[in-house]
Amino acid sequence: MKVLVTGVAGQLGHDVMNELAVRGYEGIGSDIGETYSGIQDGSKVTTMPYIKMDITDNASVREVLTDIAPDVVVHCAAWTAVDIAEEDDMRDIVHSVNVKGTRFIAEMCYELDCKMVYISTDYVFDGKGIEPWSPDCKDYHPLSVYGSTKLEGELAVSELLEKYFIVRTAWVFGKNGKNFIKTMLEVAKTHNRLTIVNDQIGTPTYTFDLSRLLVDMVETDKYGYYHATNEGGYISWYDFAKEIFRQAVENGHLEYMEDKVSIIPVTTQEYGISKAIRPFNSRLDKSKLKEFGFAPLPTWKDALSRYLKEIEF
Repeated sequence: MKVLVTGVAGQLGHDVMNELAVRGYEGIGSDIGETYSGIQDGSKVTTMPYIKMDITDNASVREVLTDIAPDVVVHCAAWTAVDIAEEDDMRDIVHSVNVKGTRFIAEMCYELDCKMVYISTDYVFDGKGIEPWSPDCKDYHPLSVYGSTKLEGELAVSELLEKYFIVRTAWVFGKNGKNFIKTMLEVAKTHNRLTIVNDQIGTPTYTFDLSRLLVDMVETDKYGYYHATNEGGYISWYDFAKEIFRQAVENGHLEYMEDKVSIIPVTTQEYGISKAIRPFNSRLDKSKLKEFGFAPLPTWKDALSRYLKEIEF
């Protein structure tokens, strides 16, 4: 199986490439840079085949996919800076990446009759209520530019293709790139009091675990919409921060002890700052994974434990 992975300079693309290598599949990475620009961690992705591709340029997409002729495209590339996406002079760029780029890839997947995996987000919903969102729910109402463009990307894929997996996830963290865990550990080195929102509820997702599920999926023809985060229940960002520091201390990093770093819960309104509206309810119903024979991801606490052993801080 030959698999083209977009966005290998990001968190998820990095891990998908490594998972493909573990299983003996032919993985080709792509991104906007001339060469692979992700973390140089000595893993397989750093030496696997790489090709530059600008997903916002239809000619570039057509040339690369025609040349490679993949069996599967795992489309991880996206504009994910949600606050910057709200700036007036950035909206066209975000649309080009998340909508046009996705459509260009889906069109080529149609022509080549290959499978496509599209990574989406809980931001396609309005975040109201407390009930977990079903993967087949069509009551979208995104509240941000990021959410609306990711939804348009979803619709482009589902309208053009039959052989697709649309996988929504949330609160992603991985070795390659920035994320909430790295931010917390870094900020706590210079601040002894952190305020963290406690009214946005969801579940973290470790890209290492998610990448294994995605490769499980492309080995099948069980197409459709799915939700995927780690197991272990729904929590707030405040709960997540508390567990990050608890495990860091457990691992011997005593600089994160409660008497040295205070974590104060606040509401989203009290926190302020954000340009993009964050969903309060990021609960994703993942039961469809079991129904279709896919193994659920490990618990988020277990994922966090493994992750902290992988990074330097």
